[in-house]
Amino acid sequence: MKDIDYYMRLNYKFEVVKDEAEGGYVLSIPELKGCMTCSDDLSIGLQMLEDAKKQWFIAAIESGYEILEPGTVNDYSGQFKLRIPKSLHKELAERSKQEGISMNQYCLYILSKNSASTTEPMSFS
Repeated sequence: MKDIDYYMRLNYKFEVVKDEAEGGYVLSIPELKGCMTCSDDLSIGLQMLEDAKKQWFIAAIESGYEILEPGTVNDYSGQFKLRIPKSLHKELAERSKQEGISMNQYCLYILSKNSASTTEPMSFS
């Protein structure tokens, strides 16, 4: 059986959000639902988050709650199917032909360029 030390060694992503209304920071581990803490000082907040993570694991193990392990790049195939309007398909096919590359390569270029230039999640309205 996996113990607390095993889970504490795993590399979970954490998020830090500046609390504009109250001041300080909200720190959380998104893969561990409800695992979060707040602090006025970022370095203290990181220490507090480690403690919150440990307490979260203790409670989860005691209650038999399933603990998700952090995802890795190996969890993804690198492929997905996408349905798009015929007009967009036509436009992408024509542009990729102009560039002398496949439509897959052209779409990968567009997605990579957008992903690299964005630090915040994209929003669509």
